[in-house]
Amino acid sequence: MSVARFIADQRTNYRVPHTITCALLGVSESWFYKWSSRTPTPTEQRRAEVDAAVAKAFKAVRGLHGSPRLVTDLREAGWTVSEKTVADSMRRQGLVARVIRRRNGLTRQDKTAAKFPDLLRRDFTASAPNTRWVGDMTEVPTAAGKLYLATVIDLYSRRLLGAATGLHPDAQLACAAIEMAVAARGGAERIAGVIFHPDRGSTYTADRFTALCRRLGIRQSMGRVGSCFDNAAAEAFFSSLEWEVLSRHDFATTRAAQAAVMDWCYGFYNHTRRHSSAGGLSPINYEIAALNRDAA
Repeated sequence: MSVARFIADQRTNYRVPHTITCALLGVSESWFYKWSSRTPTPTEQRRAEVDAAVAKAFKAVRGLHGSPRLVTDLREAGWTVSEKTVADSMRRQGLVARVIRRRNGLTRQDKTAAKFPDLLRRDFTASAPNTRWVGDMTEVPTAAGKLYLATVIDLYSRRLLGAATGLHPDAQLACAAIEMAVAARGGAERIAGVIFHPDRGSTYTADRFTALCRRLGIRQSMGRVGSCFDNAAAEAFFSSLEWEVLSRHDFATTRAAQAAVMDWCYGFYNHTRRHSSAGGLSPINYEIAALNRDAA
């Protein structure tokens, strides 16, 4: 960065008077005025245009896309840019997509409950909708106590089908998420035979939950206790939720947390957030594109 550009950025971004910055750097104000009044070079003009486009695209996705996804957004909008160009622009403007915060696991095994085999074997792909689902639970901390989120995700498109929240991480919450997923797919007859793969926690081996799965024709599958890799797709979803929502908010109430989480889940994740396992599309757009291909 040039000295003049640094002075200008200090004035624009941090409201530091250029007279102070010039004095600190030992350059004359007249030199800076001459620089600022000159015609921008083609390179500077292009950089300014790219910066404006990157900032606009970053805002449109709630500041949640990093350079790999943002470059796809910009190319769809007609820009010819590389990932390095976008990353450099984000760095210049101080645009940071992620802040990491770790969560505590909720898995508590019931050693007396029936065991289910691992039907996925770490193969988190699906050739069609409603053949393989994964799910899990996580906690959302608030000043008023913890809120819990249970999920059901279709591995075909990574679409979030069920997202139930409650004050207790129990079988009732897990059942609510499954029932939401079944309703989203059009009823039990449309999903009969689907594999549902959560962790081996007592929530998913409880009589209430296993009875619901039998009634709906859902085949239960589970990995090993304590192995996050056996349910990596569900863990990846929660990782995104933590980075993009939970690490950015301090919720005063469970109601505020629920509103923010549901808005991200159904508003952003399903409709806007690009997923590498869905061809770089959002889950909803991936399913729509697949339907259009089949219709053609």
